[in-house]
Amino acid sequence: MLLAGVASLIVYSRETVTDNQIQNTPSLAKVWNVLEVRILVALSLYMQIVLIFLGNRRKYIANIWLQLLNWLTYLSADWTATLALGVLSKDHKTDPNFVIMAIWAPFLLVHLGGPDTITAYSLEDNELWYRHMLVLLSQLTVAVYVVYRSWNGSPLNYVNIPIFVAGIVKYGERSWSLWSGSSKGFRESILPPPDPGPNYAKFMDDYTAKKDEGYHVTLEEVDETTPSLLEHNYQGETKIPNPNIPHARALHDGLKFYKIPECLFADLILSFQDHKTSQLFFQNMDWEHAFEVIAVELGLVYDMLYTKAVLTYSKRGIFLKSVSFFCTLFALISFSFLIYKGDVNQHDLHLNYDHIITILLFTGAIILEIYAVIVLLSSSRAMFWFSNHNSRRIHLLYKFISCFQFFFKLSHTVTWSNLMSQFNLVRFCLKDEPVKCIEIQKFLRIYNFFEKFYYKKTHEVCPELRKLIFDQLMEKSKEATDVRACKKLCSQKGDQVLDKWNCHVQDINRSIREVEFDQSILLWHIATDLCNSSDDNEPQNLNPATLQSRYTSQLLSDYMIYLLVICPFLLPNGIGQIRFEDTCAEVGELLKERKYIKERSQVCKMILRVNTSIPPSEVKGDRSKSVLFDACRLAKSLQSLETEENWSKEQKWEMISHVWVEMLCHAASQCRGLHHARQLSQGGELLTHVWLLMAHLGITEQFQISKGHVRAKLKLS
Repeated sequence: MLLAGVASLIVYSRETVTDNQIQNTPSLAKVWNVLEVRILVALSLYMQIVLIFLGNRRKYIANIWLQLLNWLTYLSADWTATLALGVLSKDHKTDPNFVIMAIWAPFLLVHLGGPDTITAYSLEDNELWYRHMLVLLSQLTVAVYVVYRSWNGSPLNYVNIPIFVAGIVKYGERSWSLWSGSSKGFRESILPPPDPGPNYAKFMDDYTAKKDEGYHVTLEEVDETTPSLLEHNYQGETKIPNPNIPHARALHDGLKFYKIPECLFADLILSFQDHKTSQLFFQNMDWEHAFEVIAVELGLVYDMLYTKAVLTYSKRGIFLKSVSFFCTLFALISFSFLIYKGDVNQHDLHLNYDHIITILLFTGAIILEIYAVIVLLSSSRAMFWFSNHNSRRIHLLYKFISCFQFFFKLSHTVTWSNLMSQFNLVRFCLKDEPVKCIEIQKFLRIYNFFEKFYYKKTHEVCPELRKLIFDQLMEKSKEATDVRACKKLCSQKGDQVLDKWNCHVQDINRSIREVEFDQSILLWHIATDLCNSSDDNEPQNLNPATLQSRYTSQLLSDYMIYLLVICPFLLPNGIGQIRFEDTCAEVGELLKERKYIKERSQVCKMILRVNTSIPPSEVKGDRSKSVLFDACRLAKSLQSLETEENWSKEQKWEMISHVWVEMLCHAASQCRGLHHARQLSQGGELLTHVWLLMAHLGITEQFQISKGHVRAKLKLS
């Protein structure tokens, strides 16, 4: 209904043009001068509605169109509100409704403050918090100027004051949230108070005094434990979560260990105690619960970085929200009373579309505040509070809130998309995906920019894959006893799997131990495709376990090549892009000679038929970085495990899947927290979940080596 009202304003707002305004001004430009500010204000309200309803859904929806809509609306919302303020600051004193229009100025401040569900579209927006603060001061000055120009002693002038308060509160919340989400603000919120250590000067004074008194003074060492972040992060540890709240146990455990992802995302180190506590806890849980806990933690981190959660979940934030809401409500009541009952000017009493715009602004602001409260009560932190209380009254309140959750499609149990993107080199070279208007795109020179995205697919992260990852990491976790062991585990990119399986085939070992990581990904990606194609000819020899290993291997293979091609910043530095382009060029040369090939399986069979007995480097040198036929040699070596090493297909595919899991873990451990944080706003990344799971299981280099600092005390004799 609110959206319909906004739309109707744009259509019918021309009626706000009075006879005096259009007299002798029939031109379209002059009519537009009158309508401009009305359309901009209505458009600003509409953008706020879009942002509050869709702003936080990108946390768990990986959809390019949703991302694009949020991006355009986020950028346009500030521009529209700022432009509307600028237009209002022009000379409108001849407009009989200027007193009413002046009320729109503080409302535009409210819009510039933005909704609670999105403060930053990207992490870079947080770093520009100081710019938003300067904009607040400048736009506040403009809004005050507009109200000053309209001031004529009318009672309607005083309606501006409470809205000004709400606008300042809203914009102040946004600026504070942006600062808190910046790298500096986020770090400062986590860092403990500075620790100067024991008072050395006082200690030495005591030492000298006792020695001068004739005592034989010796030193005795006392170990002091480093303070644990987890000790102060979790209350109610002995309480049993309310079973009526979905994922109540995961909420409790996620909030208990929430400081660990905070430190990791801020590139800080964990204390020895936190590292061990988390490791022991996660080693005693099943894979399903572990991934649920991690999803809760990442959802909380997203809220802190991209929304107003830093204030929303605090007593100060609740107070400010109450002030903003009641100021807006009081202003609405006052405005309605003055319009319909008050002693104001005749022009003010005449109900026209400017009054309707103002009422819509009031109604929209109040409805958006109520919706923000519903989002707050549907959040993980609110559900954690509900899960700590098991009274009948609390249960009824939860049932009431769950109705709104169902109606608005809000859920604290869905915190990421549970999708993994896929990209396949052979499919990309084959160009088997029809592209609309391809000739126009090529003419406009934009096809090359979007080309790779046309061949990106998404698949759900299946339970079998999550279980495989967890089981592999659980085995590694038993070896993560100190920093040296952790560094070794993080550096492994498939070589430990080969040692475990006693695989000594030269080409297989070389593809991991003697080449760079990006080259390993390309080699194993193409080899996995070729082996899959080869085994498709023998479906009768594949049992369910083999089929599952094949499926997970292909998923991880296509996921890792997606990271290499589209998200290279998530992987260690290398020349993966060059190797990928050169390999595609070589596949393209083969396809030019065989234009009859139209299917992926045919391409794989064609590559496998090539004689690769002589290493490609001896024939071509190293000018081209293509790895196509090196991958073909690797695929043939993997196939030879069945004939020469007497491996079963199940063993072969299980080993391949384990290699891919170790590559995934290596990539996750080498990616900085900043890059992981960027992906939280795009539906989440499997790589980030693996990274955090590794840290919880103790497989991380970001922890303190010693248990604490050594403190000496005097021993007299």
